[in-house]
Amino acid sequence: MEKPKLISEDGVRVDGRRLDELRPIKMEVGVLDKSDGSAYVEFGKTKVFAAVFGPREVHPKHLALPERAILNCRYHMTSFSVEDRKPLGMTRREVELSKVIREALESIVFLEEFPRTSIDIYVEVIQADGGTRTTGLTAASLALADAGIPMADMIAAVAVGKVEGHLVLDVCDIEDKYGEADLPVAMAPRLNSIVLLQLNGRLSREEFQKAMALAREGISKIYQMQREALKRKYSSVEEG
Repeated sequence: MEKPKLISEDGVRVDGRRLDELRPIKMEVGVLDKSDGSAYVEFGKTKVFAAVFGPREVHPKHLALPERAILNCRYHMTSFSVEDRKPLGMTRREVELSKVIREALESIVFLEEFPRTSIDIYVEVIQADGGTRTTGLTAASLALADAGIPMADMIAAVAVGKVEGHLVLDVCDIEDKYGEADLPVAMAPRLNSIVLLQLNGRLSREEFQKAMALAREGISKIYQMQREALKRKYSSVEEG
């Protein structure tokens, strides 16, 4: 298959965005009645639900930790989320990303507040078009906030890519497949703390610095959207 042209001569990307432009983003919290906290997040065509259960009793009990809660996370892509039907069950990639998301969230949740309990987070990708780990982490953080779990800060995340020699913000699937590099970044913005940083491909030192600056700009906007999503829920509760 011939590689498609992804960026035009005047700097417009394949989906019509500028190099430093996020995809259209939608966020909503409290979307699942059966969970203690939940969120739905869209980044373009990538659509993710996150649900939080707990703190609750650990089963089996001997796994409980006396000094803090256990944070469990499952990142999963539905079989119909991608063009080629995904096999049922957890793939190696899903197991890896479950661990990546869990470790990022552990850095901001006050687990010591809930000893001998577990907090379970489920991230379900129902449609994938690039950036599922960053969208999933953004959604999981929102769901934890919706559940009232005490945290040092929320986490917002985005991926910066290198496509046809250009650094681009919030890569979509085709840019990820044909690009030269992919840099997922997650931050706790109020703490100015990076909680996830991965690089697939190669960037020069100068490109890396520019990519991080681009990621910070995007994360700042995403973080503000998270805050607004929470405000919308609770302002509607007060009005009701």
